[in-house]
Amino acid sequence: MPITTVVFDAYGTLFDVNAAAMQAAEEPAHADLAAVWPALARDWRLKQLQYTWLRAVAGQHCDFWQVTQDGLDWALEAQGLRSDATRARLLELYWELAAYAEVPAMLAALKAQGKATAILSNGSPDMLHAAVKSAGISDTLDAVLSVEDVGVFKPHDRVYDLVGDHFACTKAEVLFVSSNGWDAAGAAGYGFQTAWVNRAGEPMDRLYAKPHHVLPDLTPIPELT
Repeated sequence: MPITTVVFDAYGTLFDVNAAAMQAAEEPAHADLAAVWPALARDWRLKQLQYTWLRAVAGQHCDFWQVTQDGLDWALEAQGLRSDATRARLLELYWELAAYAEVPAMLAALKAQGKATAILSNGSPDMLHAAVKSAGISDTLDAVLSVEDVGVFKPHDRVYDLVGDHFACTKAEVLFVSSNGWDAAGAAGYGFQTAWVNRAGEPMDRLYAKPHHVLPDLTPIPELT
């Protein structure tokens, strides 16, 4: 069955989650980030994800903005940073993360093919709409779907159900794209065709399913549909 719908994870897939720490580190007011921002960005992202998984397992859902703040607070403490101004600046920048360079042209190519396009993300709706607006990609997305509609984080099946519910498509018609190996595996186990954007060249996760495609970036996505 041909692919009719291409769905993207947001953070780390379309939007560069390292951009906030990198930009803040270049600002004189936050010079204490200059030497540690890569470690801070890595820890921030890791804790952000870990807190979504733990909350999902425990049935203690909160919105993604809360786990984003909680993850940052852990990462700042790990680096011995206690500046309220630096914390505030990092959180401010998270609302306007840069899209990866290939994103606009890739989405435009999919729309030219007549594909439906969407985001499916752990992010809360207000965070996602802010990021989409900041990146200037609103015109090439047909939907922005958030886990807040089902009250549990990925990779729960109820999250992936949102795609079929919105587009009235079958699982086989969907190509799901994520930079998170666990997310691509979860979507593959659910029944989507999946592409893992492995920008860092990481090993494959040892999980119950594997992505169907492994790519270095998003550029080849239109060729898979």
